[in-house]
Amino acid sequence: MAQDLILALDQGTTSTRAILFDRVGKPLSEATRPLRQSYPHDGWVEHDAEEIYAACVAVLREVVETSGRADDVAAIGITNQRETVVVWDRKTGRPIHPAIVWQDRRTAEVCAKLKAEGHEPRVTEVTGLLLDPYFSGTKIAWILDKVPGARARAEAGELLAGTMDCWVIWRLTGGAMHVTDATNASRTLLFDIAQQDWSLPMLELLNVPAALLPKVLDCVGDFGATQAPILGREVPIRGVAGDQQAALMGQGCVAPGQMKATYGTGCFMLINTGEDRAVSRSRLLTTMAARVNGRTTYALEGSIFVAGAAIQWLGEGLGITGGPRAAEALARAAKADHGVVVVPAFTGLGAPWWDAGARGGVFGLTRDAGLPEIAAATFDACALQSRDLIEAMRADAPTAFGEAAQLRIDGGMSKSAWFSQRLADLTGIDVRRASYQEMTALGAALFAGVGAGLYASVEEAAQVSPAAETLSPSIKEHDREAAYARWLDAVPRVRS
Repeated sequence: MAQDLILALDQGTTSTRAILFDRVGKPLSEATRPLRQSYPHDGWVEHDAEEIYAACVAVLREVVETSGRADDVAAIGITNQRETVVVWDRKTGRPIHPAIVWQDRRTAEVCAKLKAEGHEPRVTEVTGLLLDPYFSGTKIAWILDKVPGARARAEAGELLAGTMDCWVIWRLTGGAMHVTDATNASRTLLFDIAQQDWSLPMLELLNVPAALLPKVLDCVGDFGATQAPILGREVPIRGVAGDQQAALMGQGCVAPGQMKATYGTGCFMLINTGEDRAVSRSRLLTTMAARVNGRTTYALEGSIFVAGAAIQWLGEGLGITGGPRAAEALARAAKADHGVVVVPAFTGLGAPWWDAGARGGVFGLTRDAGLPEIAAATFDACALQSRDLIEAMRADAPTAFGEAAQLRIDGGMSKSAWFSQRLADLTGIDVRRASYQEMTALGAALFAGVGAGLYASVEEAAQVSPAAETLSPSIKEHDREAAYARWLDAVPRVRS
């Protein structure tokens, strides 16, 4: 049998999923496991790393068993929630502390102190990032400082640290490979995106021992192979990328100016800037798009911390039962021009505000406003936050951001045609909505397909793209700008 199938493992924030794709990007089999989150204190978010690994094995096995084509799998591609980090014992493989999730804000004071000391400009110059608890570096240092004896053990080489891709690969390969890829490394505050290696000045600044960290590989490469008992034979791992970079690949955004947004728990928007390492004046992140065959391409990224999570809040916080569809139906029943604005800053504000201390608010309530108007404003908040990012990208990457800009979207919220149209209406640009939503998994599969020799290049792989519909703005410019003005008036009211 020809080995022409690719197995994608997508380790996300709320679930772990595996999808088996054929060479033309058609999904053949899929399995998912939900992932529990814990909230020990206000602003803290944790995962059980052992639960994550067990779920990874379970979904990989289920997919190949369901398909009946285990022998046809050429390679595995892995993608993951990026800044979530775990520290574990090199000998036993046991985590010394729960994984700290990208949403976690416990190191906000450390970041604020480093900012006050004037370190942020140098951090941004080296890493492309800002000093924010969102990123992995301060999380690693926190674990070393808070777990008794951990720092001494780390400096003695007894501990290892990594993002979820690194942890899962280490486990899948039986501890043979302590590796990550360049896109995940670029989200740690510890990686020099110009030199393409761990930065000694950043390691010293954040007090993270180099001995903890994995080797950094290209997105396409040899990440080892799964141990034979897991899938019945050793299966090579040939592609790895952080979830948003994987989605960028899945959306076919391999040329400068191509832009995508993934609407999951949060929203992450990236515009490919090619080999130009664009410097943001709008507090966007300069990050890796991909590194393949030693060639680095960059992107500007804006992160919205709360997108789909805001729709969850409608159910869990306000008691709107029936899930996202019921929330959407309620929102569509809202009065036109209701004037309500929801700022869902439940865990702070991301780009371009970067305010860890901000908290959510509801504004513009009148006597005749109710749940429909609050629901509509919550959906609109996702679109208006996207407008913030688009305006920042327009300012920071004028050569990449052309007049005929188009936003390619995927993720859970993009399944809604109504929300996708609201997104076009409130941002003022065309929205390209893919017919298949699992672009993150597809991107991981495509990177692995290049690594397995199924595609000659990422450009060839990018041609594997599902059908899409394009939605154009349909409301008057005056109405769009009035909605955005109300948003810009509300945001400062929740700032810390």
